[in-house]
Amino acid sequence: MPRPRSLTTTQIATAALAVLDREGLDALSMRTVAKELSMGTMSLYRYVSDRDELEGLVVDLVLQAIDVTVPRGSAAERLSVLADRVRIAVSRHPAVVPLLLMHRHRVPSSIRWGETMLTVLTDAGLTGKRRAIAFRTIVGYVFGALQVEHFGALSGAGTAALADLPPEEFPILSETAAQARSIPPEEEFRQGFDILLRGLGL
Repeated sequence: MPRPRSLTTTQIATAALAVLDREGLDALSMRTVAKELSMGTMSLYRYVSDRDELEGLVVDLVLQAIDVTVPRGSAAERLSVLADRVRIAVSRHPAVVPLLLMHRHRVPSSIRWGETMLTVLTDAGLTGKRRAIAFRTIVGYVFGALQVEHFGALSGAGTAALADLPPEEFPILSETAAQARSIPPEEEFRQGFDILLRGLGL
């Protein structure tokens, strides 16, 4: 009888991400990942305890693509680059978006990104509660913007429906939605983040 295969967490995460990219989040399970790895489901349990752990591995793998070195420039410029790196990494695997907030606090790649962001905030003179709130606000914007883009893109049906509202009843909403339909997601993200930074005084 051949010896059981030996798998790394990276191999398992890569297989799980392949399932997500191809079939979506609802298809992610111990069974589908085991099938992707050409092994039995019970064999996969030797390495991963459940779907929750699989999700964490996938989030970590996606966020590993983020360069966490501090870029040059002002604090605002550095924070903008670091935030945009998350958007770029996640946009390659949109099915992972719903998992980000659930697992960001426990996966190493997310923790490293958080440490880098906090380093920039500290260098900019933010400490104590102000730094904590600034960081929380940034996290809320970055991950929230990705959720909004995933579930309700400006180019999607929701914006189209708002643009078609009767202008005599909703003049500003319908006009705004009609204009918003042509805004690319990267422009929406970056300009929104610029507004946040100005609010933080950076």
